[in-house]
Amino acid sequence: MEATRTNTTVSLPDYMLADLNAEARRKGITVSRLIEDRLEESMYQPNAETLAAIEECRSGVELEELTHEQIEHFEEYVASL
Repeated sequence: MEATRTNTTVSLPDYMLADLNAEARRKGITVSRLIEDRLEESMYQPNAETLAAIEECRSGVELEELTHEQIEHFEEYVASL
């Protein structure tokens, strides 16, 4: 589901806007999308526990396999964690 969007005005130095425009063109996205991505990266950093879980998943180490029964009763399984 897409978040509700609100237009706003931000004052930026000319050089910064020029750099944002150039980077957005290189990436094939709008300046608004580029700014949104950058804000998302800077404002919503995962905490240490989440970073450790991401690394664990990427490494494949210590991953628990779900049994057929757990898959059939997934909601109860999640609640049991």
